[in-house]
Amino acid sequence: MRFSFFKKRDLIGLDIGSGAVKIVQVEKSRRGYTLVKAGMKEIDPEAIIDGRVLDAGKVVEAVKSLLTEHGIQVKDVAISVSGHSVIIKRLTLPVMKLAEVGPFLHMESERYIPFGIDAVNLDYHVLGTTRTPEGGEQMDVLLAAVKKDKLSEYVGVATEAGLNPVVVDVDAFAITNMVEAVYDNKPEEVVALINLGSSVMGINILRGKAFIFTRDIAIGSHRYSEALQRTFGLSYEQAELAKRMQAVEGIDMGEVMDIVNGLHQEISAEVLRSFEYFKATTESAAVHRVLLSGGGAKLSGLIAHLSEQIGTPVEAINPFRKVQVPKSLSAGLEEIAPLMAVGMGLAIRTGRNR
Repeated sequence: MRFSFFKKRDLIGLDIGSGAVKIVQVEKSRRGYTLVKAGMKEIDPEAIIDGRVLDAGKVVEAVKSLLTEHGIQVKDVAISVSGHSVIIKRLTLPVMKLAEVGPFLHMESERYIPFGIDAVNLDYHVLGTTRTPEGGEQMDVLLAAVKKDKLSEYVGVATEAGLNPVVVDVDAFAITNMVEAVYDNKPEEVVALINLGSSVMGINILRGKAFIFTRDIAIGSHRYSEALQRTFGLSYEQAELAKRMQAVEGIDMGEVMDIVNGLHQEISAEVLRSFEYFKATTESAAVHRVLLSGGGAKLSGLIAHLSEQIGTPVEAINPFRKVQVPKSLSAGLEEIAPLMAVGMGLAIRTGRNR
């Protein structure tokens, strides 16, 4: 699912996150995907807060710098959005002709989204039909709505950086797209995709390749930095080092670990609540495994803590696991791989078949 403005063409995936901007470019051949470009650049932590672009100039400069650093000439990009300005719902509707679904959703939009229809861009995807308990049929539809003002902010950043945004997607769909391409999920396997970014944690659950649950929670890896700054009077840069368990002069790392573990517990509790809600509302099986992406996947001890608390195997996602990577691009790629999930999903959705 995507909000497309122009025809499909060669694109790069541009992920504009609250903590960093990331780019991915791939080529596709009969042998699969080959990585062409990949990189990221951190941005001022005050430039994007809670998904809102507050200092577009700083974000634009970061994007320009990243493009120059990696010698990227392609101007067409796919971008994505997430957070509370994005609504994703799985709906059950009466069976109708495909041409009738769009008009029906526009007319009934107030039943499904908390924004006026004139304030959003709306898209949908028909998942198929299923049997009702009474033996009839119903239509399953995935609905996505994005507030126009948020869309405008992210499109504006790309445009000001000299790029041409031709596709706007949603983070959850981009990650799902990537997982479908590079992981071998079994048809009945229930897999949770958790994207722990700087300010938002997105939880998306698949059964096989079917998208069955999504939730965004206003908690992210910035919470760790803020707690360490507040407790020890650190600068932002010092707090970033400390949360990765790198020594900071004059700071007791044992006390740092206590704070980090407390925040790990908050993250685990939110995930557990989401899983319980998922099971209660979908009458689905328990989650079999978790793939963790975003900067949160690099937090010391989080994967082990999360796995223990929720009783489910957790691993850091690797969007390049089935991608041919030239030696010239391999240095440091493993370190940043979990942060590139959205960018990779955007890039492979729109990459050119060769």
